[in-house]
Amino acid sequence: MHVMIIPTMGCPANCSYCWSSETTSLCMSTKTMDDIVEWLKTFKKEPVTFTFHGGEPLLAGYEFFEYSLDKISKELSDLYPAFAIQTNLWKMDDKLASLFKKYEIPIGSSLDGPQELNDIQRGVGYYEKTMKGYEIAKKHGLDVSFISTFTNYSIKHKEEIFNFFKENGLNMKIHPALPSIKSHKSDNFALDVEDYGELLLYLLDEYLNLADVIELKNIDHLCKAVFMRKGFVCTYVDCMGSTFAIGPDGSIYPCYRFVDMPEYVIGHVSDKPSYDDLMSSKAELLLIDYKDFVDENCKDCKHMDYCRGGCPYNALTITDNRVECVDPYCEAYKMILDKIDNLMNENLNLAFDELNDVVEKDYNFTLNVGLENQHSKNSKKFTVMDIALK
Repeated sequence: MHVMIIPTMGCPANCSYCWSSETTSLCMSTKTMDDIVEWLKTFKKEPVTFTFHGGEPLLAGYEFFEYSLDKISKELSDLYPAFAIQTNLWKMDDKLASLFKKYEIPIGSSLDGPQELNDIQRGVGYYEKTMKGYEIAKKHGLDVSFISTFTNYSIKHKEEIFNFFKENGLNMKIHPALPSIKSHKSDNFALDVEDYGELLLYLLDEYLNLADVIELKNIDHLCKAVFMRKGFVCTYVDCMGSTFAIGPDGSIYPCYRFVDMPEYVIGHVSDKPSYDDLMSSKAELLLIDYKDFVDENCKDCKHMDYCRGGCPYNALTITDNRVECVDPYCEAYKMILDKIDNLMNENLNLAFDELNDVVEKDYNFTLNVGLENQHSKNSKKFTVMDIALK
């Protein structure tokens, strides 16, 4: 289970395309954290990953995190809690970094590329503040990855952006700029579907030579999904019922993207709702309708089992909260999944062809022999199988 804790929707940055933060917002109290813990004690007996998200979660301050991490770790130990945080790092300091290292918390941050390009999209000064926080996190041995949001502007600079991450040794995940249910602020920045598909193909091609130099989480997850025939991140699984977000006031939502939208409140932690209570809410029933829509409308797609129609939030943004279509980036997903599937089949076919040639001579032959030989034939350092099996 994934529980996203949103300590505040406030954020000191002012990114041009952002729809998920406010300039001012209340911060979650320790009383609300107490309510979260008490609720989860009797909710579901399965391991939980807690992700602190926002807004900018570090605005909640050191004392909030010290209290929350200690309380969750001690009182929910039977749920084997793991932690993560998504932050712009502006408020990172030695004290927070030391605390996060104590709990081995991986950090996700946001950086769109080189300073000039980044600050065009995220505001002047963003780059310097984030990199300062990154250096503090790195000094304490924290694992930091960056999300690069591609807009209809930055897509024109994809080579420059990729080279920036590669040359600076920064692990990378990409997001397309999206329209929003909440406002139209981001609409003018939304990335075209075909451009997103071409971006994924470009990154895959680069990654096949550089998988030992940089980590591209999107490509890792997609290759693994095709190989295992199931999705591994929320975009490509039926997230309803396994992901919940808790807003600053204790309201529960299906996902952090819906926080502060009253029509998507599915409960409140102080009421200790059961799983059935949440799943019978209007918002969760809408998402279940989306799952049923995918089952019917995607049944002939070979990628359905590990795509699941993409993100329901993305789909609802273009239909005014009605279930009428799948994720609008469907065609982009097909472009990259088709490519990975084809390459993977080529890998396997070559491996089995070589197996047939040598099996009588060497019973110790393994699949890796075929893959290693293919590296030289394709002039690529890695194959999609290598990436899937990382």
